[in-house]
Amino acid sequence: MAGALTFFPPDPPLYKFERVNKDGEVLEDDDEEGTNNQNGVGRMEGKDDEDYYDDDDDDSDLGTFEIDTSSSHQMNNNNKKKNSNDQADDEAKRKQQRQNRQEQQQRQQEAASQDPIVAMTERSNKLRKRAKYRAKIDSEDHTINGVTYNFIPDTSILGNLPSFNGTIHPIKIGPQKRTGTYIAALLYKLPSNEITDKTKTILYSHGNATDIGAMAGLQCLIAKNLKCNVLVYDYSGYGESGGIPMEKNTYRDVKMVYEWVVSNVTKHEHNVILYGQSVGSGPSCYLASRRNNVGGLILHSPFTSGMRVLTPSRALACLDIFPNIDRIKKVKCKVFIIHGKKDVEVKFEHGYVLSFIHL
Repeated sequence: MAGALTFFPPDPPLYKFERVNKDGEVLEDDDEEGTNNQNGVGRMEGKDDEDYYDDDDDDSDLGTFEIDTSSSHQMNNNNKKKNSNDQADDEAKRKQQRQNRQEQQQRQQEAASQDPIVAMTERSNKLRKRAKYRAKIDSEDHTINGVTYNFIPDTSILGNLPSFNGTIHPIKIGPQKRTGTYIAALLYKLPSNEITDKTKTILYSHGNATDIGAMAGLQCLIAKNLKCNVLVYDYSGYGESGGIPMEKNTYRDVKMVYEWVVSNVTKHEHNVILYGQSVGSGPSCYLASRRNNVGGLILHSPFTSGMRVLTPSRALACLDIFPNIDRIKKVKCKVFIIHGKKDVEVKFEHGYVLSFIHL
């Protein structure tokens, strides 16, 4: 129950990954409504629905890490100039996106006023249907089409991104061995002449009710001003990532992304800095408690645990998620905690308690 109440992906997402085939042609997405068909298209091969969607109690795949510092991964550069016709088309698309978002918000408000059990059931069904759709598209893109991506933020909401002299690489990382999920991520990479053996890469786990589109401006500023690479990703069920938003899935997400970063970007674990904001403190603490060689942990407005945000009572401890208060004791790397005293969502005391326990 606590997990179901924790995750609120922006709907619709605040960005899009434009799919491009090996010939440079933009691919149109299939109709998501058409994935619920009779022949089972959209299911991952070898995985039934129970395994794919309801695997929260199985953590057998979380015990080992696979890091290959000799591997590489193809990435495409999103920094492309567009002509005037493209810009006009983009403006028309943004106008349509604004209209669609307003209509979507109205539908959400109407849904919120109905019976909560009915609303949760409809939300669950929608997430499952979406997961099937993403599984179908992502699997085909990576096994058949060799698709790359262009990152298109929703500038009608976010405005233009700050300047960044490096490159932004939109990627899909996966598949996860158990769920078959691919995770959407953006790698903000410094120019090659600024990268040394000591260059750090921040692995950023964002907060709730946001996605990598909404975080794009902040990541540009972090990469530019701190002279580091940044990898920010969307959890399962968020943005262009596949899967279902669940606590165990966030652990799978950060584990797989961490393996990818070490294998393809930093080559050394001590060059990876984990950064967890709010809900993102959960997967970040989880990973830091398991990897002694990680370079550091930054916690931004963290909580001691998910249920403790709602109540200090331990009567519902069996429903608790993201037990940072227990995991911070096992973290061996340096920890930096940021928390505002006027934070109304996660009280300052949560960050203070975590800092005290870690000392």
